[in-house]
Amino acid sequence: MSTSLGLNKNHLVACISCGLCLPHCPTYLVTQDESRSPRGRISLMSGVESGLMSLSEEVVESMDTCVQCLGCETACPSGVQYGTLIDQTREILHSQRKLGFRLRVGLWILLHMKILVIGSWTLAFIQRLRLIPKQILPIPKKIPFRGGRYRQHTDPEVVLFTGCVMDTWFSQIHEAALSVLDSIGVTYMVSGKETGCCGALHNHAGLRSTAKKQALHVISTLPTELPVLVDSAGCGAALKEYGSLLGTKEAEDFSARVYDIHEWLVRDSKWQESLSTKKETRGQVIVQDPCHLRHAQQTHIHVRELLEPFVDCLELDDEGLCCGAGGAFSVNQPKLAKEIRERKLQSIKRAGDHVVVSANPGCMIHLESAGVEILHPIQVVAESVGGTKTHE
Repeated sequence: MSTSLGLNKNHLVACISCGLCLPHCPTYLVTQDESRSPRGRISLMSGVESGLMSLSEEVVESMDTCVQCLGCETACPSGVQYGTLIDQTREILHSQRKLGFRLRVGLWILLHMKILVIGSWTLAFIQRLRLIPKQILPIPKKIPFRGGRYRQHTDPEVVLFTGCVMDTWFSQIHEAALSVLDSIGVTYMVSGKETGCCGALHNHAGLRSTAKKQALHVISTLPTELPVLVDSAGCGAALKEYGSLLGTKEAEDFSARVYDIHEWLVRDSKWQESLSTKKETRGQVIVQDPCHLRHAQQTHIHVRELLEPFVDCLELDDEGLCCGAGGAFSVNQPKLAKEIRERKLQSIKRAGDHVVVSANPGCMIHLESAGVEILHPIQVVAESVGGTKTHE
């Protein structure tokens, strides 16, 4: 199959194949295969773009096995825009072939909140009957029977983005976030089911047109002046990228108002001071950085700053290496995802027997399914200031 990927040649030649990205690429570390490394993938992209290679099965497999963690971008001394390259390449791949059935169905459901709610309730019921085979799909240990019940204010100062899966499977995290806002007197509204999904997984899968359509929908349903707070690292990264995704002034202005909730709470010292006066220490927690917080948003340090008055944060010794969840990666590449996760589990084990905190639902599900006790950082803060309890 011969085709052009339409990639920016300056982006391609920026890679000098130095190899400094290799220790930060989870797929290369577990396979030791150059075609599973950032520089190897860029080399294949260049070969296809120049016409020297076809869009062969080898090329497709190489791109499909990328977690899109962006650890390589953080490590790259040349500033290679790998994320842009892999996103555009996957868009072309989608135009050449169909996604897997399970992924196509899942992505469709995320755009239809009523169906997602009904499906989640059904899964919760079957889960209680213990009829769901292990590892059939990545789901929380205990799906709630209902979504969040959020009190809202008539004069909100901020919007909490509730999304799709976060609203149906992790509403307790939203409730914890809102209880923290309550504790410092910040009024709020939630984006709710009308706004729904941010389109992050669709963009990662190469469904760029669907992602753009959803971005326009999200922007149109939210106020034009309020800060938008996000407690899911993947959603936050997607919302912050609407400006580059759509290329409009309206989208750029929207993205400029998006904050990871930890980032927003520590950017104004008065909120941090107000929270710290209510502190009730918990002990020690291990901090696991979602890639979309560490590499895409580069706001992972704010999680530690927010947690610091309440707990001792223990660092992992793997320099923020991906856990292997990667959005839909654990569905499409389950074997590779587990191999990557094993490296993370060993790092957690070396850090000691403590609760792990992670600010992304995909990471939480992926690690919890391997037996890790895990919470969202905002849940720890909420419990510490006397808000939502994290344990029954």
